[in-house]
Amino acid sequence: MEALIGVSLALAVSLGASVVGLDRDRAFYPTVTIVIASLYGLFAVMGASNTALLLESLVAAAFVFVAILGFKKNLWFVVVALALHGIFDLIHGQLISNPGVPSWYPIFCFAYDVVAAGYVAWLLGSSRRTATTS
Repeated sequence: MEALIGVSLALAVSLGASVVGLDRDRAFYPTVTIVIASLYGLFAVMGASNTALLLESLVAAAFVFVAILGFKKNLWFVVVALALHGIFDLIHGQLISNPGVPSWYPIFCFAYDVVAAGYVAWLLGSSRRTATTS
């Protein structure tokens, strides 16, 4: 069920952003990536774990860096960041003990991330968006 909701929400957000025109600005998907990367930190705060917050912040910083690189240079970096975050979701529990993470979240986020990465890749591959800055 978590995966179905993640897929549905990613499609709704992505398609909705395209229909309304929010994703015409190349900052949209890098910003989505940054928000996604920050949520495990939020869960660490909710779980009152300073150790988890430190570790989650380090991981988030790497994803934020790649999102910024994608914004500045080439949106394919954002596709990679979203896809890698999806993989990270699957192994998160083995890497970081974060008591604030809801049990359903890793599968939900994996599904969201992979679908969002696929959607951005489709946009870039179909020439609906340019990958590089002008």
